[in-house]
Amino acid sequence: MIQIIAGGKGKGKTKILLDKVNAEVITAKGSLVYLDKNTKHMYELNNKVRLISVTDYLIDMSADAFLGFISGIISQDHDLEKVYLDGFLNITGLEGTDKDITPVFKKLDAISAKFKVDFVISISLEASQIPEEYKDKVIVSL
Repeated sequence: MIQIIAGGKGKGKTKILLDKVNAEVITAKGSLVYLDKNTKHMYELNNKVRLISVTDYLIDMSADAFLGFISGIISQDHDLEKVYLDGFLNITGLEGTDKDITPVFKKLDAISAKFKVDFVISISLEASQIPEEYKDKVIVSL
């Protein structure tokens, strides 16, 4: 399952994402991973949540590299329950482009279904800009 926190830059999506992961760690039965472009929020996360700074792993910021990275994380942790993605467009290299995000969402949906891992995504788009077939996945619109 994919859940989306949508809103323009500077609207408070990261705070909502951090609050969500910190609340869910209490009842989580498996591992939780928080992906970001840096470690700036390290001290705001519960210490049971694994923070991964994507830029530390020298992957090029592209959708294919991102999906491969996600697959690698899942392959190494069979107890992985949820992945929280802050700055989705930036991490996938789609920020500032006119590329359609639907193919990336579809692949994440397929990965989620196959490996039983949920994704919670913060994305710097207004809810109205989310592809039609994923608008029902928006849990917070700022």
